[in-house]
Amino acid sequence: MSIEQRAQIHRALGDEVRLRIVEQLLLADQTPFELGQTLEIPSNLLAHHIGVLEDSGVLVRHRGEGDRRKRYIALRHESLSDLVPAVPIKARSVLFVCTHNSARSQFAEAALRSRWDFEVQSAGTLPASRIHPKAASAASEFGVELSSARPKGYSEVAGSPDLVISVCDRARETPDMLTGRRLHWSVPDPVETGGIDDFRTAFSTINGRVDRLVAALEGG
Repeated sequence: MSIEQRAQIHRALGDEVRLRIVEQLLLADQTPFELGQTLEIPSNLLAHHIGVLEDSGVLVRHRGEGDRRKRYIALRHESLSDLVPAVPIKARSVLFVCTHNSARSQFAEAALRSRWDFEVQSAGTLPASRIHPKAASAASEFGVELSSARPKGYSEVAGSPDLVISVCDRARETPDMLTGRRLHWSVPDPVETGGIDDFRTAFSTINGRVDRLVAALEGG
Protein backbone atom coordinates (compact mmCIF):
# COMPACT_ATOMS: atom_id res chain seq x y z
CA MET A 1 0.00 0.00 0.00
CA SER A 2 1.39 3.41 -1.00
CA ILE A 3 1.96 6.21 1.47
CA GLU A 4 -0.79 8.18 -0.31
CA GLN A 5 -3.28 5.36 0.27
CA ARG A 6 -2.28 5.06 3.92
CA ALA A 7 -2.66 8.82 4.37
CA GLN A 8 -6.15 8.68 2.84
CA ILE A 9 -7.18 5.97 5.28
CA HIS A 10 -5.82 7.96 8.22
CA ARG A 11 -7.79 11.00 7.06
CA ALA A 12 -10.95 8.90 6.72
CA LEU A 13 -10.53 7.51 10.23
CA GLY A 14 -9.82 10.95 11.72
CA ASP A 15 -13.47 11.40 12.64
CA GLU A 16 -15.33 10.08 15.69
CA VAL A 17 -18.40 8.95 13.76
CA ARG A 18 -16.36 7.06 11.18
CA LEU A 19 -14.34 5.35 13.89
CA ARG A 20 -17.60 4.25 15.53
CA ILE A 21 -18.77 2.83 12.18
CA VAL A 22 -15.52 0.88 11.83
CA GLU A 23 -15.84 -0.44 15.38
CA GLN A 24 -19.36 -1.71 14.64
CA LEU A 25 -18.09 -3.57 11.58
CA LEU A 26 -15.01 -5.18 13.10
CA LEU A 27 -16.68 -8.52 13.73
CA ALA A 28 -19.91 -8.39 11.74
CA ASP A 29 -21.29 -7.00 8.47
CA GLN A 30 -24.35 -4.76 8.75
CA THR A 31 -26.87 -2.92 6.63
CA PRO A 32 -26.93 0.90 6.59
CA PHE A 33 -30.26 0.80 8.42
CA GLU A 34 -28.76 -1.28 11.24
CA LEU A 35 -25.77 1.02 11.54
CA GLY A 36 -28.01 4.07 11.65
CA GLN A 37 -30.14 2.53 14.39
CA THR A 38 -27.19 1.43 16.50
CA LEU A 39 -25.25 4.68 16.18
CA GLU A 40 -28.34 6.95 16.13
CA ILE A 41 -27.14 8.76 13.02
CA PRO A 42 -29.50 10.33 10.41
CA SER A 43 -29.46 8.44 7.10
CA ASN A 44 -28.04 11.35 5.06
CA LEU A 45 -25.14 11.87 7.47
CA LEU A 46 -24.48 8.14 7.69
CA ALA A 47 -24.39 7.91 3.88
CA HIS A 48 -21.77 10.67 3.80
CA HIS A 49 -19.51 8.92 6.31
CA ILE A 50 -19.93 5.52 4.63
CA GLY A 51 -19.00 7.13 1.32
CA VAL A 52 -15.81 8.62 2.77
CA LEU A 53 -14.79 5.25 4.22
CA GLU A 54 -15.63 3.45 0.98
CA ASP A 55 -13.62 5.94 -1.11
CA SER A 56 -10.61 5.36 1.14
CA GLY A 57 -10.83 1.59 0.64
CA VAL A 58 -11.86 0.83 4.22
CA LEU A 59 -15.39 -0.41 3.41
CA VAL A 60 -17.07 -2.36 0.65
CA ARG A 61 -20.79 -2.61 -0.10
CA HIS A 62 -22.65 -5.37 -1.90
CA ARG A 63 -26.18 -6.57 -2.57
CA GLY A 64 -27.62 -9.30 -0.36
CA GLU A 65 -28.02 -12.77 -1.86
CA GLY A 66 -31.46 -13.29 -0.31
CA ASP A 67 -33.39 -10.01 -0.21
CA ARG A 68 -31.83 -8.23 -3.19
CA ARG A 69 -33.03 -4.88 -1.85
CA LYS A 70 -30.63 -5.13 1.08
CA ARG A 71 -27.08 -3.81 0.95
CA TYR A 72 -24.46 -5.14 3.35
CA ILE A 73 -21.45 -3.12 4.42
CA ALA A 74 -18.22 -4.91 5.31
CA LEU A 75 -14.76 -3.83 6.37
CA ARG A 76 -11.84 -4.50 4.07
CA HIS A 77 -9.78 -5.87 6.97
CA GLU A 78 -6.56 -5.96 4.97
CA SER A 79 -6.60 -2.14 4.95
CA LEU A 80 -6.93 -2.08 8.74
CA SER A 81 -4.63 -4.89 9.76
CA ASP A 82 -3.51 -3.12 12.92
CA LEU A 83 -7.02 -2.76 14.35
CA VAL A 84 -8.30 -5.25 16.92
CA PRO A 85 -11.77 -5.58 18.44
CA ALA A 86 -12.21 -3.20 21.37
CA VAL A 87 -14.76 -5.28 23.30
CA PRO A 88 -14.19 -9.00 24.07
CA ILE A 89 -17.01 -11.47 23.47
CA LYS A 90 -17.79 -13.88 26.30
CA ALA A 91 -18.91 -17.24 24.95
CA ARG A 92 -18.43 -20.94 25.57
CA SER A 93 -20.42 -22.16 22.57
CA VAL A 94 -20.60 -20.89 18.98
CA LEU A 95 -22.98 -21.92 16.19
CA PHE A 96 -22.32 -21.08 12.53
CA VAL A 97 -25.34 -21.11 10.21
CA CYS A 98 -25.94 -20.94 6.47
CA THR A 99 -28.62 -22.26 4.14
CA HIS A 100 -27.46 -25.79 3.30
CA ASN A 101 -24.65 -26.38 5.82
CA SER A 102 -22.68 -27.87 2.94
CA ALA A 103 -19.81 -25.39 2.59
CA ARG A 104 -19.49 -22.02 4.35
CA SER A 105 -20.77 -22.88 7.82
CA GLN A 106 -18.82 -26.16 7.71
CA PHE A 107 -15.67 -24.17 6.84
CA ALA A 108 -16.27 -21.86 9.79
CA GLU A 109 -16.98 -24.70 12.23
CA ALA A 110 -13.80 -26.54 11.26
CA ALA A 111 -11.66 -23.39 11.36
CA LEU A 112 -12.84 -22.33 14.82
CA ARG A 113 -12.78 -25.87 16.23
CA SER A 114 -9.05 -26.07 15.44
CA ARG A 115 -8.32 -22.84 17.37
CA TRP A 116 -10.77 -22.73 20.27
CA ASP A 117 -11.31 -25.02 23.26
CA PHE A 118 -15.07 -24.67 23.70
CA GLU A 119 -18.14 -25.96 21.83
CA VAL A 120 -18.47 -25.25 18.10
CA GLN A 121 -21.36 -26.37 15.86
CA SER A 122 -22.81 -25.58 12.44
CA ALA A 123 -26.26 -26.02 10.92
CA GLY A 124 -28.41 -25.02 7.95
CA THR A 125 -31.93 -23.73 7.43
CA LEU A 126 -32.39 -26.27 4.61
CA PRO A 127 -29.59 -28.81 5.10
CA ALA A 128 -28.24 -30.53 1.99
CA SER A 129 -27.90 -34.28 1.70
CA ARG A 130 -24.08 -34.10 1.78
CA ILE A 131 -21.09 -31.78 1.97
CA HIS A 132 -20.48 -30.20 -1.42
CA PRO A 133 -17.61 -32.16 -3.07
CA LYS A 134 -15.77 -28.97 -4.03
CA ALA A 135 -16.11 -27.68 -0.46
CA ALA A 136 -14.41 -30.83 0.80
CA SER A 137 -11.74 -30.51 -1.89
CA ALA A 138 -11.01 -26.85 -1.14
CA ALA A 139 -10.91 -27.47 2.62
CA SER A 140 -8.43 -30.32 2.15
CA GLU A 141 -6.06 -27.90 0.42
CA PHE A 142 -6.02 -25.93 3.68
CA GLY A 143 -5.41 -29.07 5.74
CA VAL A 144 -9.04 -29.44 6.87
CA GLU A 145 -10.84 -32.77 6.50
CA LEU A 146 -14.58 -32.51 5.79
CA SER A 147 -15.25 -35.82 4.04
CA SER A 148 -16.80 -37.33 7.18
CA ALA A 149 -18.88 -34.26 8.07
CA ARG A 150 -22.59 -34.15 7.28
CA PRO A 151 -25.06 -31.25 6.96
CA LYS A 152 -27.43 -30.73 9.90
CA GLY A 153 -30.61 -28.76 10.49
CA TYR A 154 -31.43 -26.42 13.35
CA SER A 155 -33.35 -29.19 15.11
CA GLU A 156 -30.03 -30.99 15.65
CA VAL A 157 -28.31 -28.07 17.36
CA ALA A 158 -27.24 -29.08 20.86
CA GLY A 159 -28.19 -26.72 23.66
CA SER A 160 -28.51 -22.95 23.31
CA PRO A 161 -25.35 -21.44 21.76
CA ASP A 162 -23.99 -18.27 23.33
CA LEU A 163 -23.05 -16.87 19.93
CA VAL A 164 -24.74 -17.50 16.55
CA ILE A 165 -22.85 -16.40 13.44
CA SER A 166 -24.57 -16.45 10.06
CA VAL A 167 -22.19 -16.81 7.12
CA CYS A 168 -25.00 -16.62 4.56
CA ASP A 169 -27.31 -13.70 3.79
CA ARG A 170 -30.32 -15.96 3.27
CA ALA A 171 -29.87 -17.68 6.64
CA ARG A 172 -29.48 -14.33 8.30
CA GLU A 173 -32.74 -13.11 6.75
CA THR A 174 -34.70 -16.29 7.58
CA PRO A 175 -36.69 -16.15 10.84
CA ASP A 176 -35.70 -18.80 13.38
CA MET A 177 -36.00 -19.65 17.05
CA LEU A 178 -32.28 -19.70 17.78
CA THR A 179 -31.14 -17.78 20.84
CA GLY A 180 -27.79 -16.16 21.62
CA ARG A 181 -25.88 -13.10 20.54
CA ARG A 182 -25.84 -12.66 16.74
CA LEU A 183 -23.11 -11.73 14.30
CA HIS A 184 -23.26 -11.83 10.50
CA TRP A 185 -20.52 -12.53 7.95
CA SER A 186 -21.74 -11.79 4.42
CA VAL A 187 -19.72 -14.39 2.51
CA PRO A 188 -20.66 -15.02 -1.16
CA ASP A 189 -22.01 -18.52 -1.81
CA PRO A 190 -19.45 -20.54 -3.83
CA VAL A 191 -22.13 -23.10 -4.68
CA GLU A 192 -23.88 -20.55 -6.91
CA THR A 193 -20.90 -20.33 -9.26
CA GLY A 194 -19.54 -23.84 -8.66
CA GLY A 195 -15.96 -22.77 -9.34
CA ILE A 196 -13.28 -24.37 -7.17
CA ASP A 197 -11.53 -21.00 -6.86
CA ASP A 198 -14.70 -19.56 -5.32
CA PHE A 199 -14.72 -22.34 -2.71
CA ARG A 200 -11.06 -21.57 -1.97
CA THR A 201 -11.84 -17.87 -1.64
CA ALA A 202 -14.75 -18.58 0.69
CA PHE A 203 -12.58 -20.79 2.90
CA SER A 204 -9.78 -18.23 2.99
CA THR A 205 -12.18 -15.39 3.80
CA ILE A 206 -13.85 -17.33 6.61
CA ASN A 207 -10.49 -18.49 7.94
CA GLY A 208 -9.38 -14.87 8.28
CA ARG A 209 -12.63 -13.94 9.98
CA VAL A 210 -12.18 -16.79 12.44
CA ASP A 211 -8.69 -15.53 13.30
CA ARG A 212 -10.18 -12.16 14.25
CA LEU A 213 -13.02 -13.83 16.15
CA VAL A 214 -10.61 -15.93 18.22
CA ALA A 215 -8.77 -12.76 19.22
CA ALA A 216 -12.03 -11.42 20.64
CA LEU A 217 -13.49 -14.57 22.23
CA GLU A 218 -13.26 -15.21 25.93
CA GLY A 219 -14.68 -18.22 27.73
CA GLY A 220 -17.75 -17.14 29.63
